[in-house]
Amino acid sequence: MTDPQVAVAMLGIFIFIIMLGFPIAFTLMAMGIGFGYYAYYDANRMWAPYWRALEQDTDTLTLVQHWIGGFFNNRIFDLFVNQTYSVMANDVLTAVPLFLFMGYIVERANIVDKLFHTLSIATRRLPGSMAVAALITCALFATATGIVGAVVTLMGLLAFPAMLKARYDTRFASGVICAGGTLGILIPPSIMLIVYAATSGVSIVRLYAGALLPGLLLAGLYLVYIVARATFQPSVAPRPKEPEEKIPLTKLLWMLATSFLPLALLILSVLGAILFGLATPSEAAAIGALGGLLLAMAYRALTWTRLRESVYLTVRTTAMVCWLFVGSWTFSSVFSYLGGEQVISEFVRELDLTPLQFLLLAQLIIFLLGWPLEWSEIIIIFVPIFLPLLPHFGIDPLFFGILIALNLQTSFLTPPMAMSAYYLKGIAPPHVQLIEIFRGSMPYLVMVFLSMIILYAYPDIAYWLPRVIYGQ
Repeated sequence: MTDPQVAVAMLGIFIFIIMLGFPIAFTLMAMGIGFGYYAYYDANRMWAPYWRALEQDTDTLTLVQHWIGGFFNNRIFDLFVNQTYSVMANDVLTAVPLFLFMGYIVERANIVDKLFHTLSIATRRLPGSMAVAALITCALFATATGIVGAVVTLMGLLAFPAMLKARYDTRFASGVICAGGTLGILIPPSIMLIVYAATSGVSIVRLYAGALLPGLLLAGLYLVYIVARATFQPSVAPRPKEPEEKIPLTKLLWMLATSFLPLALLILSVLGAILFGLATPSEAAAIGALGGLLLAMAYRALTWTRLRESVYLTVRTTAMVCWLFVGSWTFSSVFSYLGGEQVISEFVRELDLTPLQFLLLAQLIIFLLGWPLEWSEIIIIFVPIFLPLLPHFGIDPLFFGILIALNLQTSFLTPPMAMSAYYLKGIAPPHVQLIEIFRGSMPYLVMVFLSMIILYAYPDIAYWLPRVIYGQ
């Protein structure tokens, strides 16, 4: 087999192995080192000291030492060490554990229940008011945490039973929770965008600025759908009964000031510091982590147990992301060295696609990959395959990244591996069937595709804010 054929086989074997359920980070590292050993194998370089010792009639112990040294004298081990160091020293990735810590602390600050209760009262006169309140709470909480599982689980425990008690349609209520919980990977400050920036080399501040309006567009489409559905089909979201006692406006404003405002200010201060150049993403993330601690203290929710849990979960998730990067960069370096990247590039170019056709093909592949894989694995492993092709089709990596961020919303909502649905099913009442949650999520998939079409038709939605803040 030629080296390019070995590279293609390497990619095929990798996809087959991960479909079997093996840990992806360690699979990447093992395959990168295994195929890299073949790619960088140089007998003259590796075994020269052993052969010299053999000619000199050296003792057996020394020969064994030279043989073992020759076995490990392959450049793949140097590459692996260098890739590990590069990942751990990457300034962009420093923001990941800090944002994660901010999210886990905020999750434990006992603010979400107050926020949902207040927004339910504030939106009472709207059709589907509880669903509207749940979506806004999900969006705000997801933006602050960036952790889809945490948002869906917590809102599933808090808002989902409340909507069912108010006789909301099960599908309608479950779709709101699942869709709202995924917005955190799109709306800045998003951890997914940080990972894409580290992978693609795009400026994270420009990426944040570019993703803000598309994220708000998608959240807006969700809200329009909820209100329209509740208006034209009132049975899915019955209007709540008027409370026996009216809540004065001043009391409502105070409730908003003590629930909505603190979390909103925390998000805006972190995002504003990044967008307007007042702090680097890592510095802003540190400010956010400190703000999360102060918020938890203000709500008297900061205990040693919660702090310890937050630190543990932060370290565990950060380690997963870092080792995915190490494995991916080792794998991709060997894949490229063997000529696999060139094979794929030539294949795509020979298809003679237009930029639109290439975008559709790339987004279709990413959509399908979202069924068995998580967003982190798609961004770190498969997106780098498309990045070298972007200049050929004249596509901006920033625009491509925002389309991917929109597309990856579907990975949490599309059966059979719709993780948001499984998170919700795990804490839902027994009578709520998984198929109902899947069906409730389907309209939001349409909203995601619609937002992608709008973004392609009007790319200034992504470019306007970076142009205003940073110029051309």
